[in-house]
Amino acid sequence: MCCVDCQCDWSCALTGGSPPNHNFDLSGSALTRLYNSPVHQAERMKRPLEGASSWVGPLSHSGVRVTLEDGSRWLIHKGDGYGRSSQTVVTDARHMSRAWEDKVNFQGSKTVSDLVRAGGANYNLFTDNCHLGSRRMMNP
Repeated sequence: MCCVDCQCDWSCALTGGSPPNHNFDLSGSALTRLYNSPVHQAERMKRPLEGASSWVGPLSHSGVRVTLEDGSRWLIHKGDGYGRSSQTVVTDARHMSRAWEDKVNFQGSKTVSDLVRAGGANYNLFTDNCHLGSRRMMNP
């Protein structure tokens, strides 16, 4: 799943906000190529929940921004209602707001699909949220 809206987060469930739209940057063979692309660099990123000016521990949203060999950057993150077949989605990093901050770097040999799989298909606010998913993505 490759969606556009990465401003939304699980705070939608807490604040009564609407779930993200499912617009797509890529589909078909372009999406397959992206999923099979080797990750050159991965950075665990964090930002405040929507409407907040700063983040505090788990009261935030996190994901992993990857840089591919061609220099393109993508955000892999998860949230309730983010995707259709999986709640872990890939978004073009151009859609990231300035509120995202780099927290941890990873140099490894994984593909985008490896990180999506590590993020997990399901979402649960308490047992399988964006923080747990992004931490799993960063494991070598």
